[in-house]
Amino acid sequence: MQTDRYSPPAIAMHWLAALLIVGLFALGLYLGGLPLSPSKFKLIAWHKWLGILVLALTALRLGYRFAKGAPPLPAHLQGLMRTAAHAGHSLLYLLMLAIPLTGWLMSSAYGFPVVLFKLWTLPDLVGRNEALGDLLMTVHSWLNWTLAACVVGHLAAAVKHHFVDRDGTLWRMSPHAPRR
Repeated sequence: MQTDRYSPPAIAMHWLAALLIVGLFALGLYLGGLPLSPSKFKLIAWHKWLGILVLALTALRLGYRFAKGAPPLPAHLQGLMRTAAHAGHSLLYLLMLAIPLTGWLMSSAYGFPVVLFKLWTLPDLVGRNEALGDLLMTVHSWLNWTLAACVVGHLAAAVKHHFVDRDGTLWRMSPHAPRR
């Protein structure tokens, strides 16, 4: 059974990111069906805050991962499975960076600033351009659906490792490892 675990900070950042991403996805879907109103604009502001938090957390996670490394993949993973695991994790990180950036770019293109916690106005990344904003909204949406599919694949792989391979991979990222 695999015993190499992620560190407590890596585990905490993983689960915080997971909660934020699921919440952001749900909030984004909910926002799409709301008519324009002050309540919708307030929720959009929260969506932006949380998106920037995911961007910062992802940058922190990547920095931590480069500095501390990650436990090795299970020894039985070879060839294509090993490549798929690395590619899947790389794609997840790429999407966790690209999605908030496209949201920020979209806000800039539509002329709506990103103001964090009503305190800090982030700089516009592009000038006002409604056609670009429309394109970025489409890209932002597609990237989110791609992330949703990748998360489902990530969960399926974790469940397979746990119930089929029984290699302990799921416990590597669990806040509560089983007692031996």
